[in-house]
Amino acid sequence: MPYIQHVTTQNAPYSVSQEETEVVVRELFGHHFSDIDRLLKVFKNGQIENRYFAAPMDWFQSEHGLAEKNNLYIKESVRMGVQAVKQCLKETETSAEEIDAFFMVSSSGMATPTLDVRIMNELHFSTHVKRIPLWGLGCAGGASSLSRAYEFLLAYPHAKVLVLCIELCSLTFQRGDISKSNLIGTSLFADGCACVLMTGEEVKPKNNRPRVIDCHSTLMPHSEEVMGWDVLDEGLHVIFSRDIPSIIESWLKPNVEEFLAKLQRQPSDIDHFVAHPGGRKVLQAYEKSLGFSEDKTRPARDVLKSHGNMSSPTVLYVLKHIIEHEASSGEQGLVTALGPGFSSEMLWLEWGAEKS
Repeated sequence: MPYIQHVTTQNAPYSVSQEETEVVVRELFGHHFSDIDRLLKVFKNGQIENRYFAAPMDWFQSEHGLAEKNNLYIKESVRMGVQAVKQCLKETETSAEEIDAFFMVSSSGMATPTLDVRIMNELHFSTHVKRIPLWGLGCAGGASSLSRAYEFLLAYPHAKVLVLCIELCSLTFQRGDISKSNLIGTSLFADGCACVLMTGEEVKPKNNRPRVIDCHSTLMPHSEEVMGWDVLDEGLHVIFSRDIPSIIESWLKPNVEEFLAKLQRQPSDIDHFVAHPGGRKVLQAYEKSLGFSEDKTRPARDVLKSHGNMSSPTVLYVLKHIIEHEASSGEQGLVTALGPGFSSEMLWLEWGAEKS
């Protein structure tokens, strides 16, 4: 089975506390809402303390058109992506020429040629790398890209592939959108980048690294309005249904049970819950739906606390922490993320390789 060899992360350049963000949002939106104090409680109640943005806070206090936002998205994504890829390759003693396929995931901006081309042009990749850019997966993109890379590696067991997730959600901020959905999104979303090196089963890891045993994709029909973007003249406007926590409670458990039954596993076999932390209520919905304690969701909660919801890379931040600090040989884990569609992506991991 394919291996997840290594995960690196790259934060956006501007670290901002939740208190700083709340002050700016109050200045921008306060005169539009008579109950602004009540609405701003979401900043304190969301269990987020810090986030990273691609632009300084004063940038958000001015209007920016779609072209300006998107140009900054491309520039900063390429910079962050190059750093994440270089670090991942360096730490695994892998050269860019050894990479057979490049899965590039992003949904918070637009680029054609895609970001992977621009990143490859700054590094020394083979000109024959198979490029698989994935757009529109949103928060599910981190898990979905691992699944698609896993399937590729089943076919090419000697291959080495990169998965790169970059999201600059802050650059989609709509200063003129006074909807509560935009206000909630402003309290939650952030920017980040994560790079994963995966290999086929013929490329053995040097350390104890997880094998991907199987994956499971599920689409909820006719649920386009749960999560996503509205593309308007000013740019991307967030669609973020208030029903997401209740949808998770009712829909996730049978979906997980179906996947575990296929694997002949039980919920009690989940040593590590590698979950995309969509927000405090999403984590609580995970716990309620699956009967988990807060300790089981602690790694995801810690990432949410220190980084916010970065969309697709977030679950990879959780995965990195668990691989490096918590997992031991013989343990098992469930990777899960939910995104636009409305959709679910899950993978089953097993740690079995002994340190050499």
